[in-house]
Amino acid sequence: MSTQLTAPGGAEPTHFAFDAESEQQIAGILAKYPPERKASGVLPLLYVVQKQMGRQTGSAWIPRIAMDVVAERLEMAPIRVYEVATFYLMFNTKPIGRYHLQVCTTTSCWLRGSDDVTAACKAATGIKAFGETSADGLFTLTEVECLGACANAPILQVDDDYYEDLDGPRTLELIEALKRGERPTPGPTIDRMSSAPAGGRKVLVDDAAAKPQGQGKTHVARQGPHLHQPVWPE
Repeated sequence: MSTQLTAPGGAEPTHFAFDAESEQQIAGILAKYPPERKASGVLPLLYVVQKQMGRQTGSAWIPRIAMDVVAERLEMAPIRVYEVATFYLMFNTKPIGRYHLQVCTTTSCWLRGSDDVTAACKAATGIKAFGETSADGLFTLTEVECLGACANAPILQVDDDYYEDLDGPRTLELIEALKRGERPTPGPTIDRMSSAPAGGRKVLVDDAAAKPQGQGKTHVARQGPHLHQPVWPE
């Protein structure tokens, strides 16, 4: 049976079945657990569902019928799957836009300008508040807690990708690229590599460290007063 999906905010589908790609992923996941412990695969299987919904419908979320299918596959009570799916924020339990804009507003990002990132997201999408989806169905805006990349604050997570060191104008450019169907390279949006200083290295800029004095001489250690404590000649 094929997955059915209405527009964001509409009714849930009545059927769900894993497709061939998902079945291949599930086989690899369940192989990691003893048969009597396969319920431990509930988190990765929920990810599989969300990814499949994104592929098939353009909205990466987990309908309740899919939770029931996961429960049946793992031979666990459906309520236990519901508990997991509704506890973790990375699982979407209602339809979202094609692009999920997740703005970190925790301390480091807030101090570095997450308010500007939020304002740019709203201006570029027409969304008025967190939790809403744009009228064209392309974007859903969500407020999230710390994303763990504080050195590169402020952060905007788009689906599974981090875009770092943002400000208002760069956020607008990113969203306009997404509207064109482009996916900019994730990572810092300024001149830096990963979490290295902006503009390049500030220390250890030489290719090789300075050679220590006396290099080239051969010294033989003599035994010090304590066992295994060599004393080197000056």
